[in-house]
Formats: sequence, C-alpha cells, structure tokens
Amino acid sequence: MRKREEAISLSEVISALGYALELKEGSVKGHAQRSCLVGMRIGREIRLGAVEMDALYYALLLKDVAGNYFIDGMDVAQASLRAVRGASIMRKLGLNELAAEAVRCAEERWDGGGIPDSLRGEEIPLLARICAVARYLDTVASVSGTRRAMDALAERGGSWFDRGLVRVAESIAERGELWKGCFWGEQQDETRHVVCDLDPGRREYREAAEIDRVCEAFADVVDAKSHFTFSHSIGVADAARGIAERVGLREDRVQVVRRAALLHDIGKLSVSNRILDKVGGLNAAEWRAVRQHPGYTRRILEHVEPFHEIAVIAGQHHEKLDGSGYPNRMVARDLSLEARIVAVADIYGALSEDRPYRAGLEFEQIVPILKDLAPKKLDRDCVEALVDVVASHRKPVFAHATPLVYAAV
Repeated sequence: MRKREEAISLSEVISALGYALELKEGSVKGHAQRSCLVGMRIGREIRLGAVEMDALYYALLLKDVAGNYFIDGMDVAQASLRAVRGASIMRKLGLNELAAEAVRCAEERWDGGGIPDSLRGEEIPLLARICAVARYLDTVASVSGTRRAMDALAERGGSWFDRGLVRVAESIAERGELWKGCFWGEQQDETRHVVCDLDPGRREYREAAEIDRVCEAFADVVDAKSHFTFSHSIGVADAARGIAERVGLREDRVQVVRRAALLHDIGKLSVSNRILDKVGGLNAAEWRAVRQHPGYTRRILEHVEPFHEIAVIAGQHHEKLDGSGYPNRMVARDLSLEARIVAVADIYGALSEDRPYRAGLEFEQIVPILKDLAPKKLDRDCVEALVDVVASHRKPVFAHATPLVYAAV
C-alpha cells in the first residue's frame, strides 16, 4: 500500500519556488507573474485549448527554475544542460510533457541561434515560443518601460521570436490589454493576485513518492546554480539517509532527514555565483552573504505548510554543537538528532566534491577531518555512523557526479 501524507498543493510549491528564484542575483521582482499574465493573454488570443493553457500557465511561472541563460551569464554548454534539467524539474513536479518541453525550449530562437538544440522556426514548441516572447517583454519592460519593450520585440520578430506571435502581442497591446494588471515595485503583489485567479485548478501531492519527487525538484533547482554543486543535494541526502538508518531512526524519521537534506541548500539561490565559484578566499562581505543562506532556506520552505519541521532542520545544517556555527550560533541542546545528521552529511559532501579552490578529497582524507570535529562541533555518533556506512558502501552517487562523491545507498 502506498503511504499517504499531509497534502502539499502545487500552488504552495510554486509560491516557494517563486520566492526562491527572486532571491537570485539579477532576478527581477515579480517577473514570473508579469510574464505569466502576458503569456496567458497571448495564449488566449490564439485560442489555445484548455490542456495547452494549463501547461502554459505553469511553464510561464516556472520557466526559470534551472536558470536564465541571458541573465545568469553562463556558457552555452552549461546553459543547455540547465535547460534539460529545467524540463526534468517540471516532470518531477508531475506536470505534463507540454509544460516540460516549454521550459526546456524557452531559450530557443526562431532563427536557430538558441539553446539547447538550436531548433529553428516551428520546430520550437509553440508554448516555448510564447514563453520566450513573454519573458523578453517583461525583462525589457522592467528596465526600459513597456513601450520600449514592444519596440524591441518588433525589432527581433523573425530573428529571435516568432513573427506571428509578435504581431499577436502587438494587437493585444494596441487594445490596451497586454499589460493590464502588470505592476512593478510596491504594487507587484497585486499582479500576484491576478495570476492566482488564472490558476487552472487545485493540484495536490499526497503520496510519499510524490512528495519525495517535489523535494528532489527543489534540490535540482539549487544544484543547477553551479557546476561545482550539480549533484550536491542528492549526495548529501543519500549520506544523511545512511547515517539516519545506522543510528536507528524510525523509517518515518529517516524520510524526514532525507527530505531536509535534499532541501538544505535551497537558500543558496540568494548567493551570487561570483561568490560560489570564486577561486580565492572570501572577504567579509562575501562571508556574510554565504552565512545568510540557511535562514533563506528556512523561509523558502516555510511557504509549504507541511514542510515546517523540515524547514527547521534544513535551516540548521551549518550550526555546530559548540555554538560556533551559523546563522544563529545554536548549541548542542538546541539541535535535534535529525539536524545533527544533516550537518555531518553536508560537511562530508562538501569535502568530497570539487570546489573552485581545491579538488575533492578522498574518503581516507575526509575521515580524520570529521573525527577531529567530533564531539566538539559535530555529533560523534553521527560521524561514526557516516564513516561506517560509507566505508562499507562506497560507490558514486550518480553517473554525472564527480568520482570523489560517494554516498551510502
């Protein structure tokens, strides 16, 4: 029998992801909501069917889940890989293939100069073409105003964008309807309310496996941020699960630990890639930015009602037993066993993986480091459990992981 849990609504997930994505450097507040309004009006104008409109709605809101090629400044290969991961995230959220392919192809160009597949013209899925137009319009309008956005779109019709969709957008704008309800600055919350009214219907995740996939989708969002962490969260989750099982937690608590580990770094979306990928040491301001991310993790996850306990655990993954951790300098009496497990698993994962300033360490190099941190900073039982589990089950987490990343599976 499949296990049923407290339901999580898709709207909660989108709210959490939306908040997380707006923390990213270079993101424009309210962009997803405004581009959703614009894109849905284009879809309605060309008389898309109900199934297509549903898929378009979610694709417009989540099109940037794995990054934005034009904003993030990534190279083409990395951007292409993120586009594929974006589609995978949509599938993990249980959304249909129309929505997944719209996200995957949202940065293709009409003239074949886009990513990930250099598709040309009508080879590009229609919903992806709409997403591209809506994204561009809001991106330009947020900087230069709606009139300049329309002019810039027209200039790129037939090169970047489907000329037919450009004409549709122009027609709606001429009637004064394209930007209706689109607000910037202090009024942007009003746009959110308008977008919520367009929600195709309440969708929920009730099965344990469904909720696990939601957690994996969140993990994929943050791991896509840097190629140094492309499999970090799943590796930490596998290590945390192994520790939890070895120290004797019940199955339901093991599940809580694994989910918290999957979600622990979602707050790193708030940290600039210039910091995460920096080769040299961090200055004081950069360290302050890094130390804020566990707090953001907690706030992001609190958007999902059933994740409140997980939010607490995940938000404590950099705390230490002696009070030397961050962000709240908690001490041993404040930290649950679940939080201690995730902390150990995270340090193991970080030491195992390549970083811009060093290569990943071998297991034999990591063990003395962890043992030196216990019991003053890390829980000794958790460290010993990790060492036992990894020593007996050493193999790569995933084929795409660095060879030095191991986990208990």
